[in-house]
Amino acid sequence: MKKFIAFVLCVCACCGVWAKIDRKALVERHNVTITESMKDSPAQVGNGNFSFNVDISGMQSFGISNFPIHAHWGWHSVPPPEDPENFGGAVWKDFGGKERRYMNLPNPEQPKLSSWLASNPHKLNFGRVGIEFKKADGSVVDLPDLQNAVQKLDLYRGVIESKYDIEGVPVKVTTTCHPEFDMFAVKIESPLVKEGRVKIFWNVTDLGKGKTAEITESSDNGATVANILDGTKYFMNVAWNTPAKFYPINPNGNGFYLEPQSGTLEFVCEYSPDSADSKKLPSFKKTLAASAKMWKNFWNSGAAVDFSGSTDPRANELERRVVLSQYLMRATEAGDWPPPESGLLFDGAWHGRYHFEMIWWHAYHYALWDRWDLMSKSVDVYRKFLSTSIERAKGEGFKGARWPKCTADFDRDWPHPIHATLIWQQPHPIYFAETEYRMNPTKETLEKWKDIVFESAEFMADFPVFRKDDGKYHIEPPVCLVSENTDIHNTFDPAYELSYWRYGLGVALEWQKRLGLEENKKWREVLDNLAPLPVEDGVYVTYKGIPEMWTRFNFEHPGLIGTYGMLRGDGVDIPTFKNTLEKVSQVWRFDRTWGWDFPMLAMAAARTGEYELAMDFLLTKEPGFQFDAHGLASGGPWPYFPSNGGLLSAVAMMAGGWDGAPEPDKNSLWFPRNGMWKVKAEGFRKHQ
Repeated sequence: MKKFIAFVLCVCACCGVWAKIDRKALVERHNVTITESMKDSPAQVGNGNFSFNVDISGMQSFGISNFPIHAHWGWHSVPPPEDPENFGGAVWKDFGGKERRYMNLPNPEQPKLSSWLASNPHKLNFGRVGIEFKKADGSVVDLPDLQNAVQKLDLYRGVIESKYDIEGVPVKVTTTCHPEFDMFAVKIESPLVKEGRVKIFWNVTDLGKGKTAEITESSDNGATVANILDGTKYFMNVAWNTPAKFYPINPNGNGFYLEPQSGTLEFVCEYSPDSADSKKLPSFKKTLAASAKMWKNFWNSGAAVDFSGSTDPRANELERRVVLSQYLMRATEAGDWPPPESGLLFDGAWHGRYHFEMIWWHAYHYALWDRWDLMSKSVDVYRKFLSTSIERAKGEGFKGARWPKCTADFDRDWPHPIHATLIWQQPHPIYFAETEYRMNPTKETLEKWKDIVFESAEFMADFPVFRKDDGKYHIEPPVCLVSENTDIHNTFDPAYELSYWRYGLGVALEWQKRLGLEENKKWREVLDNLAPLPVEDGVYVTYKGIPEMWTRFNFEHPGLIGTYGMLRGDGVDIPTFKNTLEKVSQVWRFDRTWGWDFPMLAMAAARTGEYELAMDFLLTKEPGFQFDAHGLASGGPWPYFPSNGGLLSAVAMMAGGWDGAPEPDKNSLWFPRNGMWKVKAEGFRKHQ
């Protein structure tokens, strides 16, 4: 504890900021209030591993959007056309003519199985839970029948309060989520309950064919439903502490009702891969208290930044985005596995699978905000997948571990040319290992990560090709780079990947030194002789020999900018980089980029001292980086959480600094120094 206090005081002292931030006020001034249902933007409660998304009713009553109930552990596969173990992948020749078999390439002789592997496993949809209201004449209430609706998301407690009238009768619905159980809790207060005009429905019809759902246990205050979908089984445990009865909607087992038998209704609903006892579930009241405690602890731990003293008219919007992004990431992206692009809100993007190259953009901010505990569970995926990644590399003819690109809760990559050839995810685990070591520089940390670091480095040293004509190691085809918009078979020496390769091998060698091990000669040889980052006309280019760089390839991810901003600049010449950043700022097609590109650009601008340019990127008007009323962001498939994660990483960098950063301004830190920014910050970790 003393170390933490000393760290916070150090940060505050070096920034010239001693006034403690009123964190409760900071958070609560950005509570979300809406007065109409937002089709593509639900309010959300969650615990990081499970989330429940609601419409204006406080539940999922009207089916106006396609936001299901998800948990990070929930995956499902339909029956395959043949045994997946028989999949043969495909053989490609590398630039030197050597044949390599890639098990993550579609097999033209197995088109059905290739297609099946592309969509299985996918996120398991638990269905929909809502309120069925009846009018006085017995007809069912629809969305337009809700009058005077006001819904408030209380960020500091993790609670949604929805109020509205139905035929002049008031309704109040309180919704929250338990921090430890994958469970939401609801309380409904209305005269309609006593009049018998309210039921809760569970609609499981959208789970697909091959399903069964049956009540396996029931009592006066609880019930357990076993759901079987093809080979997937999970359980739903419902408990209530006000008189009610739970029963099937019809004999087909496609849904259930909870019907109150008194004037109020309080209930909880848990989802679990294993059966649980509904009688042991915490009540609504206890869940509400647990949620408030968890969120209070969250907001009062880690870092915080306050822009309220700024006169720049954009400052409040930046602060709103930062606060809401923290809430969303904690609610939906702090689970047992790396999150998919749309978190737990939507499963349409890549079938709800997660991308290894995007783990950085989803999770790295937790380290800078001094909340490593919320990141540590998901990055354990590298330990889980180490042996299979070694097998993947060996099968392709490489040493070390080659990490997958796009997968689920076990290591079977989605067959796709990009997935087989993308490489910028390979140094990520070394980056994360170094990040944890910076926070906890102990032998224990070194031992925890060493196998992952060393096997990653072994692949990275074996992947480049040595050319006698120049005595350099080159990254050669087939290779897919960050932007994913170049010819896989004609891409040479990409700038971003060369810089990240230098970082990864350099850190791996440093880890050997820390552990008292002899330096790996091959790693050192490759590091010292890697091809230089490609330069043309005084600026870096995406890859060596790229044609029409600034007119034909000035869209998608400007990965060459990530070399000095997101990364620390290994192999980068700073004057050349500054010229490159200026060129990108002038001619890039920002209407054809992704959400995390803007924080990446902002970090590059900040690292080069262009603080106002950094803010222009973070508050761009381009449609690919916008944040709605709930903080949900654009920039890819909607919603796109790498935008939120990238924002938090960039803001943390500008609030907490980075290795080699100049002294912070006493008022604006590393934000614009034009007299319009007054920034309070506390608790941030330094960016690499």
